[in-house]
Amino acid sequence: MRARRTVALALAGVLAVATAACSGESKNNSGSSGPATVLNVGMPNGPQTENHNPFLGSSSGASLGYRWMIYEPLVMLNSIAPKDPGKPWLATEWKWADNFTKLSLTIRDGVKWSDGKPMTAEDVAFSFQLRKTNAGLNPEAIPYGEIKQTGNKIDLTFTKSQFVNQAKVLTTFVIPKHIWSVLKDPTTDVVKNPIGTGPYTLKSFTPQTTTLTVRDEYWQDLPKVKELRYTSYNDNNAQTTALANGASEWSFVFIPNYKTVYVDKDPVHHKLWFPANLGIHGLWINTEKKPFDNPALRRAMDKVINRDDIFLQGEAGYFYPKIESVTGIPTPAGDAFIAPEFEGKLHKVDLEGAKQELAAAGFKLEGDVLSDPSGKPVTITLTDPAGWSDYITDLEIIKDNLSTIGIKATVDKANQDAWFKAVDEGRFDATMHWTNGGATPYDIYQNIMDGKIYKPIGKGGVSGNYGRFKNAEATKALDEYANATDDATRTKALNTLQKIMVEQMPVIPTSASNVGGMYNTKNWVGWPDEQNQYAPAQPTQQNALHIVLNLKPAGS
Repeated sequence: MRARRTVALALAGVLAVATAACSGESKNNSGSSGPATVLNVGMPNGPQTENHNPFLGSSSGASLGYRWMIYEPLVMLNSIAPKDPGKPWLATEWKWADNFTKLSLTIRDGVKWSDGKPMTAEDVAFSFQLRKTNAGLNPEAIPYGEIKQTGNKIDLTFTKSQFVNQAKVLTTFVIPKHIWSVLKDPTTDVVKNPIGTGPYTLKSFTPQTTTLTVRDEYWQDLPKVKELRYTSYNDNNAQTTALANGASEWSFVFIPNYKTVYVDKDPVHHKLWFPANLGIHGLWINTEKKPFDNPALRRAMDKVINRDDIFLQGEAGYFYPKIESVTGIPTPAGDAFIAPEFEGKLHKVDLEGAKQELAAAGFKLEGDVLSDPSGKPVTITLTDPAGWSDYITDLEIIKDNLSTIGIKATVDKANQDAWFKAVDEGRFDATMHWTNGGATPYDIYQNIMDGKIYKPIGKGGVSGNYGRFKNAEATKALDEYANATDDATRTKALNTLQKIMVEQMPVIPTSASNVGGMYNTKNWVGWPDEQNQYAPAQPTQQNALHIVLNLKPAGS
């Protein structure tokens, strides 16, 4: 996922930089000779509106990543090593049964909420029940059955196998029943005083900086980082400047010339690590808007979009690697999953092939204008937040590419809040966006094509299928994969999904995903890296909590 960058007014960006500079000047809280006590985290997401509701992907807590310092999961899983066993967290033991339709959990004793009340198995049961009864809190549409609590044990049943959702269930974060049971609408309510089991509590909030402070007591050893300051910079450039001058010590941001403008400013301490995962980025097309509901038009668009230019120019040759397979599956990570009929079939620009697709489907290209079968010129608005410089460059490349088949495209550099709302409600033509990632390509295809998470244009609260793609065969194949009891059945279903992807092209894949980050080792050590891959390096991932607990002051 990439929902962690925004755009805002220039004035706010200046304020953000000023705030961050002040944070950098006092990061040790004890003068230059003392050990570090403060960690400065930054994201290029513009001024924030205060909301610490952990369920909302657009909240300040999600945007900057600090929700994971307050709300904890049952199990800590490493998304870059999905086959590794999970680390016990609020659950000490877990066991699946009956083809992943049953799960038994043992809940940790001795954990307290930040308001001093004990966390119990009743809170865990409530956390699952809330997701079961509120579709907006269950974006993956996990089919919860019975939820039973006995002492410190939780027994869950599911109406279908949760083989593909194991990680999502086990990493469920827990919320306090005594707080959330009285909220009017947990899917939308603004949370100003977050109460969690994590090691940090909210100290202060401004649109530019959110500060968390360590609790007096915590069920694990208290972290060495006594204060976390999350600064939201105006855009990628402002965030990069803060990383380069040391005001920001941890971030996930696109840096076009990363070696010159970041690493070379302090080669000893300025680090970056971008481990890949099995997720993708691409042009999501609103398949319910004419004429883009026609798969022939989408296939033609795919044939003229230059993925090499997107990688080398838009993604600076390092950030998001090019996807070469026509299936959209990243390689080499996904080599073992590619169907025999698509092995060795790589995407290439094919202008003549695109023109043939269009002509066969009744489109007419006259001069530099493409008309749809009804005679209307084909136009498209490509949109992303203005501060997301790599995506904006990608869209400018795509705009030029589409002009070769007569499609008049415009690039809308949107306000972040307006963009999130438009994508959520399906009020867009096309946008660069990411997919979920997982241990197999299932998560990619489910995020793009699952009819069970489809919502019509105008209805929000979605988590995937932003292009409003409807295909009964795809939904059936996803169900067959998810509920299969053997690998052969899963392979057959996945091969079907690849065929649908190639033929229907609901999303035009361009790039493979990563879960990387930039970090500074001057004040803090213990970061994950190529030699110690205990967590992805991204500060907005749930694993960020694991990283913070692992950090120690440099030289200590």
